[in-house]
Amino acid sequence: MPQPPDPDWIEARLVGARPQAVAALLRYFRDLDLAEEAFQEACLRAVKSWPKNGPPRDAASWLIMVGRNAAIDHKRKQARLTGLPDEAVISDREDTEPDMVERLDAADYRDDILRLLFVCCHPDLPATQQIALALRIVSGLPTPRIAAAFLVGERAMEQRITRAKARIAKADIPFETPGPVERAERFAVVAAMIYLVFNEGYTDANPTSERAKLCDEAIRLARLMLRLFPAEPEMMGLLALMLLQHSRQKARFDAAGAPVLLDDQDRSLWNRHRIAEALAMIDKAMLHRQPGPYQIQAAIAALHARAERQEDTDWAGINELYEALERHAPSPVVTLNRSVAVWKLHGAAAALEMIAPLAEPLDGYFYFHGVRGNLLERLGRNSEARDAFTRAIALANTPAEAVHIRQHLDQLEGERTTGKP
Repeated sequence: MPQPPDPDWIEARLVGARPQAVAALLRYFRDLDLAEEAFQEACLRAVKSWPKNGPPRDAASWLIMVGRNAAIDHKRKQARLTGLPDEAVISDREDTEPDMVERLDAADYRDDILRLLFVCCHPDLPATQQIALALRIVSGLPTPRIAAAFLVGERAMEQRITRAKARIAKADIPFETPGPVERAERFAVVAAMIYLVFNEGYTDANPTSERAKLCDEAIRLARLMLRLFPAEPEMMGLLALMLLQHSRQKARFDAAGAPVLLDDQDRSLWNRHRIAEALAMIDKAMLHRQPGPYQIQAAIAALHARAERQEDTDWAGINELYEALERHAPSPVVTLNRSVAVWKLHGAAAALEMIAPLAEPLDGYFYFHGVRGNLLERLGRNSEARDAFTRAIALANTPAEAVHIRQHLDQLEGERTTGKP
């Protein structure tokens, strides 16, 4: 007789099956709240049934079947119709699970999960609601954890998620299988949402905080998408980009929580396992010969990762890649990032001239004034540098960013007291 599964095994199967099960239940009921409630009911029954009856052959199929039947039973009781047979009759039929697996294959569960993610990324939702909804529905994070990650109260986060669900219900999103064009559009939206999740956690100096853990959750979502669609080079690029950025986690902040610039980081602290996986992923993506913004950004990060010392960095290669990125996804921020490579190659004056046209579109952007102040300081134009750094502090997104810029200002103030301009 097989040994009953232990609690850790059960929890791992429930977490892993959640996206597929919720997605299938959403397709069946066309109701996000009902799909989530059905899955939760199935999880409760799994916790009671699996230790006694043994693990199912396919956890996701079992959860979909039980969740669907429980939801139908609930709807019938609400309508005062005849209920379904007893749970034991529904759950323990020998031939039910293989039939469910066959129906799941026919329905193409990959598109179910893509649809679920796309629903969470509906364009009517603000980015903050998209992220919160995806973390709640797809990842299954409890509301208190999401609230802690966003530094808001639990009640406020619950209201944010509720409003997002209400907007989706009113949007009447179609549930048919997406065609090639729509699938490509959905991929772009889903990838952007995953990267937003990552960036929410990336700026936190405390690697154990709930906010910082969002980096791991974004990487998990990207892995999920890549398992479902293994031939998508942009998803490979996104996963590689996040792995490379996350590989520097232990080196990106000092003991006081202040950010450490890339050139000053202790590279022995970089996670070489993540870097190796990312580099292999980039090579695999490039074989498809379909370059896109995420692949190019990953290639830029890879050149930094390959340099054992900051002076070994291939700035010419980075400049060329930024030029390619400007062609694929032109934006003032891309040009600002490229200016750092221009500075390394051609000096601060050339970089300052390059970013001069960005003053208006990036006036409210912290990093623009930080970069500009740094370049002005390099050129000895300290008075202008002080003005730029003061503007950067006013726009800082985190206390750590403000502290970093304050260090530059303090240095300039010290130079002014010694008679330097």
